[in-house]
Amino acid sequence: MRHAFPCGDLALDFAGTRRGRRDPVPREMLRTPADLDVWFVEAGVADRAPGSGPDDLADALTLREAVYALVRARLVGDPGDAEAVAVLNWAAARPSAVPQLGPRGRTVEATAGQALSSVARAAVAVLGGPEAALLRECGRPGCTQVYVDTSRGSRREWCAMATCGNKMKALAHRARLRGNPPLRPSRLGS
Repeated sequence: MRHAFPCGDLALDFAGTRRGRRDPVPREMLRTPADLDVWFVEAGVADRAPGSGPDDLADALTLREAVYALVRARLVGDPGDAEAVAVLNWAAARPSAVPQLGPRGRTVEATAGQALSSVARAAVAVLGGPEAALLRECGRPGCTQVYVDTSRGSRREWCAMATCGNKMKALAHRARLRGNPPLRPSRLGS
């Protein structure tokens, strides 16, 4: 797989396709229409590449930034930018990908626009539903992935244990061996 899905939510994983947002040069995972097609297939939005073009990529990046802006606003207690809401609602109002039953089971064929609508609808669901109160940003400095914290006691600190959690636990272990105080995650950074 070329893309990572640590957040457990389609829209949040889509927003995470721009990594290290606070870094001097964030890492862009959707550089070409082909990258977008690969993401759609790996995310399970479509079974086959929709054949995205440059306009689809531009729409995807606009939607992604709107979703991230709204998630970020939710994290800091702001209502969110009206333009970002309009972008999200525009994409969600378009026809979405429709799963169908075929000879080999469930299939999903979608255009890029339908796939983006599915992502937008997932964003509406997470931002407009009860899970919005459970949104958290990864506690590893440098990671800007956002996830829904459904852990008991809302104590989850990292987007994924396999990546950020292991890195932070290893850093804390080394710090303890050197006699330094344990590292603490920074929720929203600077």
